[in-house]
Amino acid sequence: MEPQVIDSLLPQNLEPSLQFLAFLVLVTFIPLMVLTTTPFLRIIIVLALIRQAIGVQNIPPTLVLTGLSLILTVFIMAPTLQEINDIAVAPLSRKEITLGQAMVSSYNPLRKRMLEQVDEKDIKFFYDLSRKPIPESVDDIGFAELVGAHILGELRIAFSLAFLIYVPFLVIDLIVANILLALGMMMLSPTIISLPFKLMIFVAVDGWSLIIKGLVESFM
Repeated sequence: MEPQVIDSLLPQNLEPSLQFLAFLVLVTFIPLMVLTTTPFLRIIIVLALIRQAIGVQNIPPTLVLTGLSLILTVFIMAPTLQEINDIAVAPLSRKEITLGQAMVSSYNPLRKRMLEQVDEKDIKFFYDLSRKPIPESVDDIGFAELVGAHILGELRIAFSLAFLIYVPFLVIDLIVANILLALGMMMLSPTIISLPFKLMIFVAVDGWSLIIKGLVESFM
């Protein structure tokens, strides 16, 4: 990606109001970039599935899980964000580079972080899917293939982590269901009985701290 390509999206000969409008159009892509190039996707999936495993569909609220995911994403991405600030944001604020050059420079740290997380087989999968030759160097990996491989890897890891955490809650549900069946209380929903036990065990082991620690360490 050349700086001139992005610079063309923000032509300097336009009225300031039109330049600002073009900038707002680019800003609308920020949520998409956060979702596809950062740890946010893995974190929000794991937290949402854990909430479902416990059996409380709306507690914590989705807004709380989203906020926690964003905070953890910033925490994990702190070194990358600092590098982006040093090579892109700070020079742009001093008007040493253009906005296009700053956006290109900020992509390089993101690219480096994604390469640390992606699996080689996922990159190969997308190149085979597009019927393109696999590049010999990581520097030649395309943007679409890298982001696609990153998303695929994040989904795989997120579901793997959620499954490992989901199993203990499933065991509790099965135990409670078998006990109720043995007592002949088939009309009573096992969820009503198992929910307090799952909440008690989750709190006793400090479940949220363990989950957050495991998520953060999965990126190290």
